[in-house]
Amino acid sequence: MKKADVVVIGAGPGGYVCAIRLAQRGKKVILVEKHKLGGECLNYGCIPSKALIFASSIFEKTTKSQHFGIEVDGARFNPQKLQEWRRTLVKKLNQGIAFLLKQNKVAVVEGCARFTDAHTISIKKSDGSSEDIEAEKFVIATGTRSAKIPGFEVDGNLIIGSQEALELEGLPSTLLVLGGGVIGLELGMYFSKLGSQVTIVELLPNLLNDVDQELVSVLERNLKKRNVTIMKNTKAIKVEKDSNVTLTVETKGQQQDLTGDKLLVTVGRSANTGELNLISLHIETDAKGFIKVNDNLQTSSSHIYAIGDVIGGPLLAHKASFQGLQVADHITRGESLKKRPLSWAIFTDPEISGVGLTEKQAEVRGFEVKVGKFPFMALGRAVSIGEIDGFTKIIADKKTETVLGVFIVGPHASDLISEGALAVTHGLKLHDITGTIHPHPTLPESILEASEVALGEAIHIPNK
Repeated sequence: MKKADVVVIGAGPGGYVCAIRLAQRGKKVILVEKHKLGGECLNYGCIPSKALIFASSIFEKTTKSQHFGIEVDGARFNPQKLQEWRRTLVKKLNQGIAFLLKQNKVAVVEGCARFTDAHTISIKKSDGSSEDIEAEKFVIATGTRSAKIPGFEVDGNLIIGSQEALELEGLPSTLLVLGGGVIGLELGMYFSKLGSQVTIVELLPNLLNDVDQELVSVLERNLKKRNVTIMKNTKAIKVEKDSNVTLTVETKGQQQDLTGDKLLVTVGRSANTGELNLISLHIETDAKGFIKVNDNLQTSSSHIYAIGDVIGGPLLAHKASFQGLQVADHITRGESLKKRPLSWAIFTDPEISGVGLTEKQAEVRGFEVKVGKFPFMALGRAVSIGEIDGFTKIIADKKTETVLGVFIVGPHASDLISEGALAVTHGLKLHDITGTIHPHPTLPESILEASEVALGEAIHIPNK
């Protein structure tokens, strides 16, 4: 039987990061992964999706570059070549993680883990053999998978999930998307940019229902400009398959049939906990299988931790990585975990990102707020690259001028939000931002400009 100080189960962005940090702190670590290093994020989520989204943007800009004086005739999209690039990219990053684990002396065991007692797991390998591992502590980082929706099960052909969508080597002429959340909108826009006619069906009243709708409205206008059909407050009733798919939906009591080459189902995620045998250790989970943890990310068995998507909340790779580092600190140094504002980004066009409290959330918490909003159409850099949709918005405490939240919809919002995250995390004030010289002409100037608006000291738009 193998023995370790800590066994980490799951080699996604939470698990492999945690394992490396534990090893750096002198622990003997075994990392167990049943599929591929990098988890869902690297293999079927964050990395390949953003790579393909970027490629579709290049294609679209190439076909619409006349106003820059660049005329391209006969631009063609080659899906097979794009998929080849995706596979090469993922393989390269897989190899990079393997190299890092080896350099940090983390032992990797391939197989499916199942607890047999409080300090032992059995690993079932692909060849049918098994191996037992004993450890003092465990970290569960097994992530999530697409939820199964009764009546709308993914068949990998006509009804697809996000993984199948990213691996398509042909372009559907018409695509129906079930779900107006992050994945549905990112992939729907990806296919739209390549020429598919896309229809998005959302049960709730809004797209991205949990996001500030002032931000979402900019995205929604852009979707409509692209002739993407948006159906909100619409329930999917059933789907029928023939040579294509027919989706029956209901809006305000009226039913209609939508026809498409494929149906992309992007509704819901379920925790990957079913194979772990957690019930034998009396580890608590919720109705969807997400593991319950305390403030230090310990389960009801205190020597077993859980991090990332498997504990629910925002399903974000960077959250999982940060929690992995925090758990490593708790195990090796006894340091209690500190809560940090969680920044996020949505890779639509325009992109949307945010961190901290919205105006409404701040007011609910008793703050009297100052709000500064600066449009990209007034920013020199945005105008020069032809991307003027959207704005940057800063929320600050009126009394102390402390930055409470930063929200961006516009070009490269995913890159810009890190300055906002730094400000919110460390309690910076508006004058800390306005007193920092930002290079010109750049997009981060939008954060500077929004701070000046909040202070009533705007230069490049009228002060209200």
